[in-house]
Amino acid sequence: MPFPTLPHWRAEAHSFGRILLYRGDITHLDTDAIVNAANSSLLGGGGVDGAIHRAGGPDILEACRKLRAGHYGKGLRTGEAVMTTGGRLPARHVIHTVGPVWNGGNRQEPEKLANCYRNSLLLAAENEMHNVAFPGISTGIYGYPKAEAAAIAVREVRAFLQQHELPQEVVFVVFDEASVLLYEQELH
Repeated sequence: MPFPTLPHWRAEAHSFGRILLYRGDITHLDTDAIVNAANSSLLGGGGVDGAIHRAGGPDILEACRKLRAGHYGKGLRTGEAVMTTGGRLPARHVIHTVGPVWNGGNRQEPEKLANCYRNSLLLAAENEMHNVAFPGISTGIYGYPKAEAAAIAVREVRAFLQQHELPQEVVFVVFDEASVLLYEQELH
């Protein structure tokens, strides 16, 4: 008797035109790229960053070390984005971006977070990627309020998709039901 097949993540995602909302593990998605909420060192960390490095294996860390040995010797600045291999991930590439640490919103945090989305999407478009998945950048240990972060994410992705053909599809990946509700509110 054959093993039952598990439902593909797309079957569980909610569609909002070119934007999808999925509750689950970003490291399981077979998109062209997933976005890593990286720290400036690019050498791994906790949360989504650590999960991506663990699941993707040593090829991602090696690619990040090469970036650090080159143009990014001092690390990646907040709002910038760079791309590496996806290593053992189902996604072919990882786009690393450094979100802002929340300091009450008075240190250009909204603009820096918006830049994370813009620069990641631009990198995806320049590399002809058809789909890319985002976690909630800066909403973990960096403390960005989830509602404000979701509003910025949706606003920036919508604006980018209105002006560009690629990526054809963007997936917001969330971890809990409260985040699903926040994104659904912004997407309706």
